[in-house]
Amino acid sequence: MLSSKILSRLVKPILKNGEVRNTFLSRGLRQIKLEPDYLDSLVPQVPIYEPVNVQIRSYDYTVLETFSGFVHKTAESMNIEVEDCWATPCQKYKIHTFKPFSTQVESTYRLNQYERNIQVVDMPSTVAPIFISVIQAALPEGVKLTVKPHEDADEELRYVPDLELKQLKSELDALGGPTISKTRR
Repeated sequence: MLSSKILSRLVKPILKNGEVRNTFLSRGLRQIKLEPDYLDSLVPQVPIYEPVNVQIRSYDYTVLETFSGFVHKTAESMNIEVEDCWATPCQKYKIHTFKPFSTQVESTYRLNQYERNIQVVDMPSTVAPIFISVIQAALPEGVKLTVKPHEDADEELRYVPDLELKQLKSELDALGGPTISKTRR
């Protein structure tokens, strides 16, 4: 039997198509493969998710920003590619509390709900449950987490419409539309 020191000298990794294969050198003249080629084709294919949005919402801006950074760092540390991160405009709510058994307003509150989205792509199905459970375990109080497939409507919500520009365009259309200028010679 060969000792482990001698065997480690004889077995050397060889790169072939980006893969490491163990080979055995016999008297230094020829190489004998220890692994058959068909083993590479038997590797199971791990399904990969389409782009997924991790959406987090909260009324507390600082907690939301901190947790958004945590989700981003967690995804990168688990070798999940983060393609895009964005914030949507805050939703403003005006809430009234009424006096008991009346319609008189006792107090009024103004609340802002903030939202952050982290889009991850090429997430293997074996890593996804672990990633989601890590995020859920670290979820701060008052933060709502939603994980859903990416839709184009989600990305359109991030842009704030320019109301003044829309008003000017409607006035221009009402006046007969834009004029076509003649080309200069």
